[in-house]
Amino acid sequence: MVTAVEQESVKAVEPVSRKIVVFLLLTFGSSSLFYYLMVAHGGIRKGGALFAFPLMWCPGTSALLTQLIFSRSLRGMGWGWGKTRYQLVSCFLPLAYAAVAYGVIWGTGLAPLSDSLIADKLGEQLASTGLKGLSRAQLLAIYLAVTLTLGALLNCVAALGEEIGWRGFLVPQLAKVRNYSQTAWISGLIWSVWHYPILLFGGYTNEGLPTWYALVCFTAMVLGLSFAMTWLRLKSGSLWTGMFAHASHNLFVQSIFTPFTAQTPIAKYLIDEFGAALAIAAVIVGFLFWRRRGDLGCG
Repeated sequence: MVTAVEQESVKAVEPVSRKIVVFLLLTFGSSSLFYYLMVAHGGIRKGGALFAFPLMWCPGTSALLTQLIFSRSLRGMGWGWGKTRYQLVSCFLPLAYAAVAYGVIWGTGLAPLSDSLIADKLGEQLASTGLKGLSRAQLLAIYLAVTLTLGALLNCVAALGEEIGWRGFLVPQLAKVRNYSQTAWISGLIWSVWHYPILLFGGYTNEGLPTWYALVCFTAMVLGLSFAMTWLRLKSGSLWTGMFAHASHNLFVQSIFTPFTAQTPIAKYLIDEFGAALAIAAVIVGFLFWRRRGDLGCG
């Protein structure tokens, strides 16, 4: 016989489950349009890159719509700032694990630090505008200045689109019916799978890398980061931790550490979001946050 307490528990789970299902249907349904457009225009490394920004906003817009449909309000999504220390951790955590991962790669000589590709490419671009004769140091200074200012701002705007969905909506909804570890696993797997179409068909991987290898490394990395970002979201009560962590990761990995790494034969197996170095680093980070699950008062 089902007890009254069990009946109430089932009633509490049902609306949460419906909200999550609607959110996922809207997210993957709207994303499918941009998956198609990205692939049709040559993938993310070519003309399909134009559709990366609207794709990243599919989870966010889907979350906002779902919240309005079920709650008629956008409250409870973590709009508050929370404690500043959690925002600072979110900003600098990606810099820390990326610096360690790439530091090992550079230090061992497997894929050395190199500024030639960035300097040469930027020099060509500036020369086409009539600005010539800049030294390598000046070119690198310009690149870093633009990347760490305008690039950081653009990354925050793009990351916010995903984070309203993943950490603003999905994580707190899951946390109502699941513990921390389960919430991190489930949200991390969904976050990974959402990227699979562009990884499999849109060129979102290291050139020449076996697809199965890229999928394994990418999934491991995302799951590790999910444990860290879920902890920060639940501890701070703020979705902005997700935005800062996501934007910082994209900025440092995609615009600084990877471009400054020499493309040796083994580099593609180690660097970026599809190589082993970041995957290992992210799993370690996730484990360290998992060990502090007691701070959340849940398992």
